[in-house]
Amino acid sequence: MEIQIWQFIIWVVVALVGGGVAGFFITRYLFQKQMRDNPPINEKMIRAMFKSMGRTASEKQIREVMRSMRDSR
Repeated sequence: MEIQIWQFIIWVVVALVGGGVAGFFITRYLFQKQMRDNPPINEKMIRAMFKSMGRTASEKQIREVMRSMRDSR
């Protein structure tokens, strides 16, 4: 059984496209799972962090921490 060169090229292209599509969906699933398991930090978490240090944070401090976290991305 001999394979023609054009058949080989078609199979390579189909494999690459199929792998790309599968990779996209697998990566999307893993990213969504990671975001569910480890949500990004929010203001409530920052308040809890300040409280655990024995301080009460003002709204200005909360906004500053949120801004610094956003800018560090």
